[in-house]
Amino acid sequence: MSGTCLLLQFLSLTCLLSQFFHTCLGDVGTAAWYSPPYLPTACYGSDPSPFPSSNLFATAGDGIWDNGASCGRQYLVRCISASKRDVCVKDQTIQIKIIDYFGSAPSLPSINGTTMVLSKTAFETIANATVADKFINIEFQQV
Repeated sequence: MSGTCLLLQFLSLTCLLSQFFHTCLGDVGTAAWYSPPYLPTACYGSDPSPFPSSNLFATAGDGIWDNGASCGRQYLVRCISASKRDVCVKDQTIQIKIIDYFGSAPSLPSINGTTMVLSKTAFETIANATVADKFINIEFQQV
């Protein structure tokens, strides 16, 4: 069997398998949620203008904070799993903006130590908050 034929078989098999398994295009982490008051003290002082009108925003956890460089960064985020079944909203991806550091947010997150803490609106867009525990597993990619 020639090398070209083997390569074509490998590519065909890879294509076939990709139909059954999701390929990760970003980083994997965890997300919690928090409720108002939303005051972006670490990034923008007391200026509320950086908040997206959609309320799809988050505070950065230690893993992505990057000494404040994450302020204003935008990420595509989707729920990939949770400790309970049927928590993730299937095929739902949102774009969020980092507006604060979770350690300086005035309201407490549902759990500490996550990659990001989503606004309640953002969390509920990708996950069923009434079923979810305190956090979800997410896939995220900077845009």
